[in-house]
Amino acid sequence: MTDSWERARSVLETAGIPPGRLAHVGPLGGGTYNTVEELRLTDGGHYVLKVAPTVPGLSHETRLLSAEAEFCRGAALADVPAPRVVALDGQWLLMTVCPGDPWNGSPEPAEQADLRRELGGQVARLHRVTGPGFGYPSGAFGPLAPDWRTAFTAMFDALLADARTYGAWLPRPADEVAAVARTAYDALDEVRVPRLVHFDLWPGNILVDRVGGTPRIGGLIDGERMFWGDPLADFVSLALLGDIRRDEPFLEGYRRAGGQAVFDRSARLRLALYRAYLYLIMHIETVPRAYGAEHDRRLRETVAPELLAALDEIESGGVS
Repeated sequence: MTDSWERARSVLETAGIPPGRLAHVGPLGGGTYNTVEELRLTDGGHYVLKVAPTVPGLSHETRLLSAEAEFCRGAALADVPAPRVVALDGQWLLMTVCPGDPWNGSPEPAEQADLRRELGGQVARLHRVTGPGFGYPSGAFGPLAPDWRTAFTAMFDALLADARTYGAWLPRPADEVAAVARTAYDALDEVRVPRLVHFDLWPGNILVDRVGGTPRIGGLIDGERMFWGDPLADFVSLALLGDIRRDEPFLEGYRRAGGQAVFDRSARLRLALYRAYLYLIMHIETVPRAYGAEHDRRLRETVAPELLAALDEIESGGVS
């Protein structure tokens, strides 16, 4: 605890905030990679501090905090509720706090439909933000790529290399997965503009604010996995282990705000590639994270079938 207070005071001082105002430092749950703490000040100031880990991670987990800062800046441009960057260092990121609690499925059905429409509009606005190239802005794989196929294939290949390095269990061998994915890579050429993709918009990273009575989206958080690429990729975590095409309220809000959501053959192939990518991450990260046997068992029961379904869809040529 002493280290947390000393670190928090040092961060505040670097950010130009008098460290003597620090009144509280406490852990925030929900994160699985960075250390996340809340800082409260005597003058009412309230911040979130993220600190990078020192343990090994996957190949793309390099300078994630700089990527999160990039997401926050993009969200501000899009007028989407998200944390705002206060200060960034190589090992930590200080941000403002968004109102609300993680979306945990508790809203009533009517409330949920309204929230999904609102969320759809916000995601569509995020997808209007464009980047200078394709790939992870952290530089995990070097400079941004000039085209999406180059960027995504490098991301996918690096992930499978991680699987081999860590000896991760997969429902199909890594070489088979790579061969299946390659058959769909032509579809990636449809993507011509690098757009802001959060890629981790599962309910735990969507805050619902109930102040005032009517629930609303209070903030989209944990943008550390963001990349510049195909906005369709965001539809995977937005319908985690499900099918975004069945989420009519979300798609209504997304399209109403100008988002393009057409599920033709090319889009279905790309969506299957992105599902495979995320579900591979969920399998492979269990090794360096050491989540435990029970977590691994649940993963094999719930995520492995979805990974296999994504690969099957690619093999069927996007017929679903």
